[in-house]
Amino acid sequence: MILDNSPIHKSKKFIDKLEEWKEKEVLIFFLPGYSPELNLIEILWRRIKYEWIPFEAYSCFENLKERLVEVLTKFGGKYDIIF
Repeated sequence: MILDNSPIHKSKKFIDKLEEWKEKEVLIFFLPGYSPELNLIEILWRRIKYEWIPFEAYSCFENLKERLVEVLTKFGGKYDIIF
């Protein structure tokens, strides 16, 4: 499992589960700090925010919501990321 350095990933509850996951052969790998280019969800959000949703969509919440729904429902077709 690849994780960013979100505070939840450093919580006591999370840390307490690490040994259990290790026994189940779940490998945990933490991304380096301040490396959004390695975090796939950050790449997706950056594309959505700066490339796929036009600036005009941010004029009101309903416009933004409509465009975001369009992008997410067409992701993998019209909207795609090739790594």
